[in-house]
Amino acid sequence: MTLHYPAGLSRRRFLQAGLGASLGLGLNLGAGNLLAAPLSPDTVLRVASYKGDASSFYKDVGAGDFPYRVNYAEFAGGNLIVEAISGGSIDLGGMSEIPPIFSVQSGAPLKLIAVLRGDVNNQVLLVPPQSTVRDVAELKGLRVGYVRSTTSHYLLLRFLKEKGLSFADIKPVSLSPQDGLAAFQSGQLDAWVIYGPLIQLARKQGARIVKTGLGYLSGNYLLAAHTKAIADPARHAAIGDYLLRERKVYEWINRNPDAYATKLAQITGLPKWLFDEQRKLQSQPTVLVAVDDAAVRSQQQVADVFTDNKVLDRRIDVSGLWDRSFNSVLA
Repeated sequence: MTLHYPAGLSRRRFLQAGLGASLGLGLNLGAGNLLAAPLSPDTVLRVASYKGDASSFYKDVGAGDFPYRVNYAEFAGGNLIVEAISGGSIDLGGMSEIPPIFSVQSGAPLKLIAVLRGDVNNQVLLVPPQSTVRDVAELKGLRVGYVRSTTSHYLLLRFLKEKGLSFADIKPVSLSPQDGLAAFQSGQLDAWVIYGPLIQLARKQGARIVKTGLGYLSGNYLLAAHTKAIADPARHAAIGDYLLRERKVYEWINRNPDAYATKLAQITGLPKWLFDEQRKLQSQPTVLVAVDDAAVRSQQQVADVFTDNKVLDRRIDVSGLWDRSFNSVLA
């Protein structure tokens, strides 16, 4: 996955509050939410970022005055962030529900600590302008592009199953988003399951949406942290504080869509109208929330679909991936 600029943006982080941060942000946290460990400039939080994600907007919302050090590393996809957390080079990072599922078999030292609920209409099944396809059932025997081990892959499996089809009934073509766009534009694909601003680029050239992720995707993007960072009182406190700042960014984005789209266009080099259009079509505003049973069940459903389709060689129990120690902060 590379071009991941979600509508509310698929990217996310974390926190829990120390007294100084709660006063500085005016968040009015109760005494029961304060952590024993103080926030300190000696604490270093290593955070994965995407181009144009929430970390680009902290100063816009007055939340960039961290009382600890934040070191950012930019990544192109959630699978790479999972690898970085597993390798110990990153403390925090965001991704879809899918990359952590594949980390279970390797015993990766990460936990899912919060949920970013966002748009599902920015993930779709597209067909070219000249296509006569109006229904997923008509994909039988056709060349269908997708991005392996992402929500694109999962969505295609769900679409096909609903019509009694599987990958054996189509000609699946696994491509990166950019390669998929080139193949789609040149006529090498009959259909394409894709996400993000590439949808608007393709539609500008006449592509048609057959189906969106609404009713098939949860809209959950997950925030993950290294187990050592969670266990360390100083970094746990910093993660808690970071989460609240992240949530403040998404609240600002929901109130200021035009300012958000303007700056995002400047950061990414993509035209503003792409983000304006994305915003108009979004299924729901983006909110950062605590872990709940529904989020765990949703990820389990995704894992089971991959198992049923032999993408995973055995059933994965995702319940052990989750950590609720930040729930009191995000309540």
